[in-house]
Amino acid sequence: MPSDAGRRGTDIIIASPRHERVAGAVERVTFHSAETGFCVLRVKVRGQRDLMTVTGHAAAIDAGEYVEAVGIWLNDRQHGLQFKAERIETVVPTTLEGLEKYLGSGMIKGIGPVYARKLVATFGHEVFEVIEREPARLREVTGIGPVREAKIIRGWSDQRAIREIIVWLYSHGVSSARAMRIYKTYGEDAIAVISADPYQLARDIAGIGFKTADAIASSIGYAKDDPRRVRAGVAHALTTAMGDGHCGLPRDDLIRSGAELLEVPPFLVETALGGELASGEVIAGLTDGREVVFLAGLYRAEQSIADTLLRLRAGILPWPAIDADRAISWVERRTGVTLSVSQRDALRLALVTKVCVVTGGPGVGKTTLVRSILQTLAAKRVRIALAAPTGRAAKRLAEASGMEAMTLHRLLESDPGEGGFKRNAENPLDCDLLVIDEASMVDVMLMHAAVRALPRDAALLLVGDVDQLPSVGPGQVLKDVIASGAVPVVRLTEVFRQAAESRIITNAHRINAGEMPELSARGTGDFFFVEADEPGDVADKVVDLVSRHIPRRFGLDPARDIQVLSPMQRGGAGARALNALLQQRINAPTEQAVERFGQRYGPGDKVMHIVNDRERDIYNGDLGVVTAVDHVEGELTAVFGDNVVTFEFGELDALQLAYATTIHKSQGSEYQAVVIPLSMQAYTMLGRELVYTAVTRAKRLLVLVGSRNALAIAVKRRQPRRWSLLRERLRNQ
Repeated sequence: MPSDAGRRGTDIIIASPRHERVAGAVERVTFHSAETGFCVLRVKVRGQRDLMTVTGHAAAIDAGEYVEAVGIWLNDRQHGLQFKAERIETVVPTTLEGLEKYLGSGMIKGIGPVYARKLVATFGHEVFEVIEREPARLREVTGIGPVREAKIIRGWSDQRAIREIIVWLYSHGVSSARAMRIYKTYGEDAIAVISADPYQLARDIAGIGFKTADAIASSIGYAKDDPRRVRAGVAHALTTAMGDGHCGLPRDDLIRSGAELLEVPPFLVETALGGELASGEVIAGLTDGREVVFLAGLYRAEQSIADTLLRLRAGILPWPAIDADRAISWVERRTGVTLSVSQRDALRLALVTKVCVVTGGPGVGKTTLVRSILQTLAAKRVRIALAAPTGRAAKRLAEASGMEAMTLHRLLESDPGEGGFKRNAENPLDCDLLVIDEASMVDVMLMHAAVRALPRDAALLLVGDVDQLPSVGPGQVLKDVIASGAVPVVRLTEVFRQAAESRIITNAHRINAGEMPELSARGTGDFFFVEADEPGDVADKVVDLVSRHIPRRFGLDPARDIQVLSPMQRGGAGARALNALLQQRINAPTEQAVERFGQRYGPGDKVMHIVNDRERDIYNGDLGVVTAVDHVEGELTAVFGDNVVTFEFGELDALQLAYATTIHKSQGSEYQAVVIPLSMQAYTMLGRELVYTAVTRAKRLLVLVGSRNALAIAVKRRQPRRWSLLRERLRNQ
C-alpha cells in the first residue's frame, strides 16, 4: 500500500487517488442503511492479518458473503484507515473456506454453518454447480433428506431471483434492501413490472417511496417533465403530507411543493393536478377559506366518519331508559368508590347519549368514570365491545374495566388476504355499544373502518386525552370531533388528591398548561431532572441511568421495566444511537446473534415491529422480545405479548431494537419507568404535546435528561395544525 499522504477535508488520502481493487469475506456488517444502501463492512482480505474496514454502497449485504470493491484508501481522522469503495459487488468466493462461510451465512434457508461445512467437504468447489444442476446429489450429504433438499433448492432459487433483482436495481443506480419485498410482491415478473411502470413500486410496496421509483424511472429514460412522472409526483406529495399527519394540502402549497420536489415548472404540476382531479384520484374541499386537495380515499373516509357520527347523534338509544341517580348509587356501592360531581354529571350524560366523548389528562378519573359507565350498562345486559389502537392499550383497558378488550384491528378482523377488514357495513360487529380507548391515537382510516362496522342501532363512546400527540397516521379525529361541538363531550379537569401527590401527574398538567415543570435532580419523588447539554453527554447519562442507577435504586429491570423515549430517531441522543449503546450494556450480542440491515439481534433483545402485518397480527409499534435465532433455517423468533412470531432473516427490516424508541411510537403504552433525552439537536421535533405524551407514559418514575433550554422550547411550542375537513363537516351538517 502506498505510504505518502495528501490532505482532503478531514480525511487523509493515502497516496494519489488511484483506484485499487480489494476482495475478501465479510466478517461483520457494522452498519447498513436500508434507505441509501450505505454500509460499513469489516472484511477479511487474504494475506492481511487484521480485518479491513470498507465503506460504500450495497443493495444488500450479509456477514459471510464474499465481495470485491473498487475504490481508494483513506485515513479517516475519527475512524482510522479504511477503504472507500465506489463500487461493491458480491461475488462467488474461490476458496473452500470462503465457500463454507458464504453458504453458512444464513442467506439460503436449510443451510447453516453445519451443513455448509458438510456440503463443501463433500462437493468442494463444485458445490454451487451441484445445487444448481444436480440437486438430487445433495442427499449424498449425511442428514439431508427430501425435506431439507427441497428447502435448499427453494432457498437457492429464491436467492438467485432476489440477486437478479438487486443487480438490476443496482445497474440503474439504486441501492435497495427491499429486494425480498419486491420479489414477494411481483415474483418472477418483478423486473417486467418495474420496467413497465417504475412508479408502481411506490404504490404497491411499503418502504419503497417515490424517490427510489423515480431513480429507476430516470435510469430507464423517463424525462423530468414526463406527465406520468409529474402525476406520480402529485400523489407522492400528498402521500408525504400523510406522513406528517395531514389528510390533504392546500392547493397552492401542493403546486409549490410539487414543483420543488420534481424540479419542473409549477404549470406542469397544475396540469397534472387537473388530470388527477378529473380522474377522481384526488378531490378538493374547502376549509378555513382555502381549497385543500385530498387523496380520494381520505376525503371519503372523513365524510363517512362525519355522516355516521351525525346519524348516531340523532338515533335512538339501544338500551332502555335508566334512572341515573339510582345507577350512581348502585355503582358507587358496587365499586366502593365515591364519584365526584363532575364524574356523576358525566355518567348521567353517557347514559342518555348515543355518541359521547370522554377526555381529560392523567389523574382526573377517566378510568373510574368509564368503569362506572360500563358496569351500569352491563347490568342492563347491554352488549359491549371494548377496543384500543394497540395491544398494550387494549390490555390496560381490559385490566381497568374487568372486561375483555382487544385491538381495533383484531376486533374488526383484519383481512390480510384481501386487505381491509372482515367486519364492515355488510358484516357489522355484535354489540350495542363500542368503546374505543386511547382515541387520540386513532387515525382517519382506522376510525372509518370502525364506524363502518358499527351496527346502525349501536352507540359509540370515545375515550382519550385530546392534549396528547395526535395519531401517527393522517388526521386528528378526536380533536376534530371535540372542536366541532357536534357531539356531547365530557372534559374531566379535577385532579384527585391521591393523583396530585405524584409529581409525574402534577408536572404533566403544568406542561400541558404551557408551564415549566418543577425540576429536581435529587431527593425523594417520582420526577427527576438530570442536566446535560451535549448529545454525547445526554446519551452517556441515559445509558448509566438505565443500566445502573435506576435498577440499583428502584429495583427495576433495565430491559423489561425501563423505557427510553426520544423525540427523534437520529442524532447522538436519538433512539437509534441509544439502542446500540443500551444493547451493548444490557444484552451484548453473542455469536448466536444475527446481523441484518445494520442491526444485530440475539435472544433477550427488546424489539419493536415497525410495519403493520395483518397476516401475523402484529402492528406498527408492537413491542416484543427475541427468544431464538436459528442460523440453519435462517429464522428469528420473537414474542409479542401472547403472539409468537417467526421471521426469515430477509424480513428483519420490519424490526428494530426497542431499548429506546421514539415518543410517537410510545402512544397508548405505559411503563414503570421512563427516561426522556432532550437536547437541542432535536430542536425541530420539540413540542408541548410531544413532551406531555412522553411524561404521561410513566407510572412509577420519570427522568428527564437534557438541557433546560430544550425543555423550555418544548413546553412553549404547540403542535402545528393538520389539514383535514372532519371538523367542518361535523359543524356544517
